[in-house]
Amino acid sequence: MSVRSAEASALSAESRRNLFLLTCCQAIGQAGNVIMLSVTALSVITFFPQRELATLPATLQHLGVMLFVFPAAALMMRRGRGFGFRIGSVFGMVGAGLGGLGLYMSSFVLMCAGGVLLGYAVASLQMYRFAAVELAPPSYRARAISWVTAGGVVAGTLGAVLARTTFDVLMPIYLGTYIAMVAIHLVVFCIMGFIRFPAVHETQTVEGTQRPLWVIAVQPRFAAAVIAGMASWATMMFLMSSSPLAIVGCGLPATEPPWVIFLHVLGMYAPSFFTGSLIMRFGIVKVMAAGSAILLAGVVVALMGMSAWHFRISLALNGVGWNFLFVGATALVTTCYRPSERGKAQALNDFLIFGTTAATSFLAGFLQQEIGWIALNWTSIVLVMVSFGAVLWLALQRHPTLRTP
Repeated sequence: MSVRSAEASALSAESRRNLFLLTCCQAIGQAGNVIMLSVTALSVITFFPQRELATLPATLQHLGVMLFVFPAAALMMRRGRGFGFRIGSVFGMVGAGLGGLGLYMSSFVLMCAGGVLLGYAVASLQMYRFAAVELAPPSYRARAISWVTAGGVVAGTLGAVLARTTFDVLMPIYLGTYIAMVAIHLVVFCIMGFIRFPAVHETQTVEGTQRPLWVIAVQPRFAAAVIAGMASWATMMFLMSSSPLAIVGCGLPATEPPWVIFLHVLGMYAPSFFTGSLIMRFGIVKVMAAGSAILLAGVVVALMGMSAWHFRISLALNGVGWNFLFVGATALVTTCYRPSERGKAQALNDFLIFGTTAATSFLAGFLQQEIGWIALNWTSIVLVMVSFGAVLWLALQRHPTLRTP
């Protein structure tokens, strides 16, 4: 074997190692998010009488993403991915701790403050998929995103198990679950220290003049990808956030929501083992169109009944549809900016997506209380149609590719 081949092999091995560790962080970190979404509304209603506001802490988490995504991206551009991701874990520990303290003291305000700080952790967590692109050769862009996203399969299992086994180990109920969330972010902080991210100067090579943000944003590929991402997240969050309240509200046991969320998260992340390969074989447009169709199928199942299995199948399909749209949209976004533009372009993408999820998460709890689960699903069809429209617009563009401008 030549020296050059040996060096290539070593680099490939290091890339695989780094991607594996990043996937582990994704798995563990997303488990904390699964717990947050599974138990927050249920923990709030144990002491707070206004049930229509039960999803507000989770909504404020998405608002926190909006507030922190640009500062988090700027910090990573200056100090590197590793430093930025560890700061995100610190915010996760503090935010989860505040949420637990708020529950212990029956303080809705503290729980909301914890949700805002957790937004920084989620903003960092969502950037793992962009970091994956920087850890792999350009030809593996979609696959790297898909592989790291697949860590959510473990997250769904781990998050559901922790939610089901810790919710009553301490009083008040769910306090032990918040302590488990603190431990999760501590573990991620430790693992991050073993990942070798590219040096800051290696990811800021200027290829031509750096363009203004609005020039990047008005590219048809970028706009279509962001709109599809917003619609997929909005549909998913609209139904997932309200499902625990709907499940308990129709008489099913309190142990059912974590199981439904587990199947939902499994649907979100299990397809990632092959989504990247599907994109390489069939193209982004076809995979994203399939995602929109699967989202619609999930809504149809939800409208057919309110048994445990209707919830399980509906939310599982909802997750699969989200995966196809999300991975495809992310892969497309990474082709719309130059290395020197990555921070602001990625931040704008996540700012718009999580602005949408913040609004839909809040509306989910309110509408679930006011109009009920069935009417909520009828309303969500509008969001699915937006995703179809974005994919159609993308299909009308000239040959969407995975080439960077």
